[in-house]
Amino acid sequence: MANPYMKNKLIFWLDGDLTHYCLSYYLQNKIDAELYAVIDVTNKPKKFYKEQKLVNFEKVWFYHDYIKELDKKPDLEYLSSMEEKYKLNLWEMACNDRILYRFNDYHKFTKNEILRILELEIRMYEDILNSIEPDFLITPETALRPHLLFHRMCKARGIKILMLNHANFENYCYISQDRHKMDHIPSFDEIESANLTLEDLSNRLKSFDLSKHLTNYFKLQKNSSADKIKAAFEFLFIGTNDNIDSHYTYFGRKRILVLIREILYSLKRTYRESFINKNFSYSLPKDSQFIYFPLHQEPERSLLIAAPFFTNQIETIRHVVKSLPMGYTLVVKEHPSQGPARGWRKISDYKEMLDIPNTICIHPSTPSDEILRKCSLVISVGGTSSFEAAFFGKPSIIFSDLDYSILPFIHKLPSVNELSKLIKKGLQSKVEPIYLEKYIKILESNSFQFDILKFRVDYQNHFYFGGNLIDVEITENQMEQFLSNHKDEVENLAEEYLKKINYQKHERL
Repeated sequence: MANPYMKNKLIFWLDGDLTHYCLSYYLQNKIDAELYAVIDVTNKPKKFYKEQKLVNFEKVWFYHDYIKELDKKPDLEYLSSMEEKYKLNLWEMACNDRILYRFNDYHKFTKNEILRILELEIRMYEDILNSIEPDFLITPETALRPHLLFHRMCKARGIKILMLNHANFENYCYISQDRHKMDHIPSFDEIESANLTLEDLSNRLKSFDLSKHLTNYFKLQKNSSADKIKAAFEFLFIGTNDNIDSHYTYFGRKRILVLIREILYSLKRTYRESFINKNFSYSLPKDSQFIYFPLHQEPERSLLIAAPFFTNQIETIRHVVKSLPMGYTLVVKEHPSQGPARGWRKISDYKEMLDIPNTICIHPSTPSDEILRKCSLVISVGGTSSFEAAFFGKPSIIFSDLDYSILPFIHKLPSVNELSKLIKKGLQSKVEPIYLEKYIKILESNSFQFDILKFRVDYQNHFYFGGNLIDVEITENQMEQFLSNHKDEVENLAEEYLKKINYQKHERL
């Protein structure tokens, strides 16, 4: 039984997302606890974290200080024992790491380097957890593999996870053990209904328009030409490029190479967009029923972590087409943020999609609500479209483990072999508004108002040249100004964490 008189030990995961540093500042005055942090940042912001006095951390660990000497032979016996101890699949995690494989244009990691990085990470995390034995891990959503590994090790040791999730509905967020999975979901039978119609629910969706909100967020990122110029000047001429030696994530990123790639990236984005404009359809099929498959932005956590065996979206499209009933066409739409955020995909990828029979690639400017209104079924690896489809009376299939799959008309795919059968089942499903209404009530009861997307845009503009450069100097004056400007919203966020901590403490007694 936990001792209620002992101070709680809270360990934070901090990185380029400044939300949880701001949270730690306001939370420290609300709770009698020891605060610790694992910090994954580049060298310029590292100076701030080493010298800052705003948050009283008992001790901090800088992730990249421990990932050294990658030329040494990895200890396979140790890795095997840790994989078993923590029930991990390390090669699955490594192969879906955007730095270690597939998406890194600057350095190709060897097998030994990959295993050595994993070994050093686990040894570091083990030492930290053994030395302080934290009660809670306070963390943003696990976006990158090193962060995910720490989360899974903490969870395996029984450490309570307090992860801030965007609820994918209006400006709601909630705190839970896992990404996009509420901790407590009651039975639908326990929830009262006001017998709202699908039209009532759809009007609420329209009043906020999450898809538009997300698209605007991605457009605001890295969108200012002035910020781009300032970021380029800072990167090319201010200070040293010492991350290339101290951070394996920066291996090979010489300034001149980065500059050349950025210029080529800009040219490719224009050329690829021209190809999309000429070759993608602007109209939906009128002579046949269709099933809608929205592409995910890539690389992205929704694929690499949430759906580790569905990372090849072109192959996934083929799986879906092979499973379609006669009389149905597949409509594929590019993610609207793939262009602004990732410079679109290779033209060879688009050509491959266009060549897949019984498939129509729809232009990314086509409004999602128009597609959702006219389709028969939505199939998504794990995006918001599957949830939004319900407001248009359309069933869906998802490949990821998300909490809204409790809705009887949203079907979680158990295996690719069952896709054909599940599509037929999905097409026969009927969206019943009472379940959607009750799910929203469950979501609301677990959530609170916090505009996390606006908060991200704000700190990116304040510190990171609009999100164009994260290796920047941060001063205490800058941080104090930002904390003051966002006092009310982060104070409220800290109160929500305090409620969750007190609830979890009560559960453990």
